[in-house]
Amino acid sequence: MTIRVVLADDHRVLLDALRTMLEKERDVEVVGTAGDGRGMLDLVRCLEPDVVVLDIAMPDLNGVEAAARLRARHPDVKVIALSAYSDKRFVLQMLKVGASGYVVKAAAAQELLRAIRVVAKGQSYLSPEAASAVIGDVTADSRVPSAPTSPLGRREREVLQLLAEGERSQGIAARLHISVATVEAHRRNIMRKLNLHSIAELTKYAIREGLTAL
Repeated sequence: MTIRVVLADDHRVLLDALRTMLEKERDVEVVGTAGDGRGMLDLVRCLEPDVVVLDIAMPDLNGVEAAARLRARHPDVKVIALSAYSDKRFVLQMLKVGASGYVVKAAAAQELLRAIRVVAKGQSYLSPEAASAVIGDVTADSRVPSAPTSPLGRREREVLQLLAEGERSQGIAARLHISVATVEAHRRNIMRKLNLHSIAELTKYAIREGLTAL
């Protein structure tokens, strides 16, 4: 059986390298690539892959949000997170939204190929770095604990990411198909909920929470 894969990463050089590596395998077919989360969702809708490999820190719609939407719309598609970070918080966030695998970029190549084959069979896969990050928090019955709940709603997280990436209210409104007034309302609510008072503080929070990699 050929495993149909979609790759999503905003780093073009890495994306091309991974595609070249995977296409050498007889049992793997890269059916599409995307540079952001929204593009990935469009590809999945059209191409119906078996596995999606996505970077966590993508522009516009980050990997955590994109994975959550993907799993809600296409529960049969397996998700593998590909990240430069092995931080426990990021691993747990991806597992919480339904990812079946987590591979650290430093160990990509053969590690990613192994992950794709494992999750395509319905199993889970954590690269050694990711497993080491969370092993201390696994409970006695082997259940992974939930990541801390964000005080922000889904739309507020989207707005926060775009604000942190330098988008103005008009640009955010156009991207999310909402009014400028709604964007401003979301920004006020975000600042109130987080007790932050400037774009600089919001940006630092977004980076710390993995919403953007700026």
